[in-house]
Amino acid sequence: MTITLVTLLKRRTGMSKANFIAYYEEHHRLIGERVLAGHATRYVRRFLHPLDGEDRDYDADVVMEIDFPDRAALDAFFAAAADPATAALIAADEERLFVRSRIRSFTVEEHASDL
Repeated sequence: MTITLVTLLKRRTGMSKANFIAYYEEHHRLIGERVLAGHATRYVRRFLHPLDGEDRDYDADVVMEIDFPDRAALDAFFAAAADPATAALIAADEERLFVRSRIRSFTVEEHASDL
């Protein structure tokens, strides 16, 4: 059974949305791909653009979705990410990009409608 991890992320104060997206896609994504390799089956970043055009402080800027084939793969990923050298690399890059205190992760229980 696939397990989806969803994380809401807010860009750091003073960083433009364009610079945020560029840095995420050109740098941070590569760290994610390296750590996720062998564990995850899908890694998607969904950058959010408010319909009213208002960029509010409480809004997330990106929804990150990662699929794992099962709980064992998710647990193995978390173990790999907790390795001290890997955790330090991730944390240092997150400081350049996100308001780390605002990072919030969830597992997803999906219910779909046939329309």
